[in-house]
Amino acid sequence: MQLTQIKPSQEQIAQLMAYPKDTPVVMVNILKFKTKTENGNETGQEAYTRYYKNTQAFIGKAKAKLIWKGAVATTAIGDFDDQPDMIFLVEYPSTNHFLGVITSPEYQKIANDRTIALEYGGLIACQTIE
Repeated sequence: MQLTQIKPSQEQIAQLMAYPKDTPVVMVNILKFKTKTENGNETGQEAYTRYYKNTQAFIGKAKAKLIWKGAVATTAIGDFDDQPDMIFLVEYPSTNHFLGVITSPEYQKIANDRTIALEYGGLIACQTIE
């Protein structure tokens, strides 16, 4: 596993900071869970469920909203053998709202649950187009 497939690199954060200011951003989360976490006491999905529950207060504080969340049923086109397990979309009022969440000391206390849960944790910043 490459760490940049779970956590952003400095370059990726810099690119996100270049996103148009005061423009809503939809973060597309593409997740593949580990079968078992490193300690082997729980599945990646169990660890992520705990992480997700603990992030809800941060999401609300950032005035973000869950747009859609779903389990991947099958891959119609693409790599069926390496398909993700879950995809969801969260809209933030701006990238500053998102960055405020992930850089807060309170968030950092729970962020490890995401890291231990995921084999892949893609996060794609999307700008709505008309």
